[in-house]
Amino acid sequence: MSVGEGIHEGSIDPAMTSGALYIVATPIGNLADISFRAVETLRSVDRIAAEDTRHTRKLLTHYEIQKPLVSYHSRNLHKRGPELLVRVQAGETLALVTDAGTPGISDPGSLLIRQALHMHVPVVPVPGPAALITALVVSGLPTQPFAFLGFPPSRGAGRTRFFQSYSTLTMTLILYESPQRLHRTLGDVERYWGDRQVAVARELTKRYEEVYRGAVTGAQSYFVQPVRGELTLVVAGAESAPAGSAEAVWSEDLHDLIEVRGMAVKEAAGVIAAKHGIARRLVYQAAVQLKRRGE
Repeated sequence: MSVGEGIHEGSIDPAMTSGALYIVATPIGNLADISFRAVETLRSVDRIAAEDTRHTRKLLTHYEIQKPLVSYHSRNLHKRGPELLVRVQAGETLALVTDAGTPGISDPGSLLIRQALHMHVPVVPVPGPAALITALVVSGLPTQPFAFLGFPPSRGAGRTRFFQSYSTLTMTLILYESPQRLHRTLGDVERYWGDRQVAVARELTKRYEEVYRGAVTGAQSYFVQPVRGELTLVVAGAESAPAGSAEAVWSEDLHDLIEVRGMAVKEAAGVIAAKHGIARRLVYQAAVQLKRRGE
């Protein structure tokens, strides 16, 4: 195939399609990481919907773009979304941007996109940076297959179910996390998934960019001081145990939790069941017997 063959010309023409929603990816840090097409799109649309208008204004000012900005965030999305799409149906062009990266990934933009499609509004992607892909390719871990898990629930049963549900996936796992919860999340990764290899990417493309690569326990020791900046965690998938050795592996892990770490029977059974993908009842019975033998 020759260069350009099979490309639909409308997909790269910056001219606006009347009554369309443009999903515009913006830099995750370095302002130079924006495409020519994204800049031209932002210059051409009638209006720009932004998660944080103050943050987006800095980007627009840098590129000398003067367009009406309207806020679209988690607190007003149910009211603001339909208002914006009615204007688009009337012929306006609207660009959706997020604070950093590609709209619709772990941000309120996903709802607006679904609503637009439901209302038969044309949705035009203007691709660009995404923290999850950037972190994945520099992590040193397998890049396919992978699963993007977003932000873990902050607390409660939902957080426990989150880590238990994904504990047996053998593919590379990617999470977003806030600086305030990084240490706690690393602890839960080690607790439910084991001391796997991990890459913790901080402040990607920014001045103080860094990527820690190593074991989860090593990351816990490395990030002992308060952490600042945007964070993406890339975690190695679960290992597939050789046939016939699975019970020996989880039995050893169970012994470690109960006899060495002193974890309660019920809690240890939950951790092992989630980590190895086996019935909780089976593990609980083994845990009770182990506890009795140690008394």
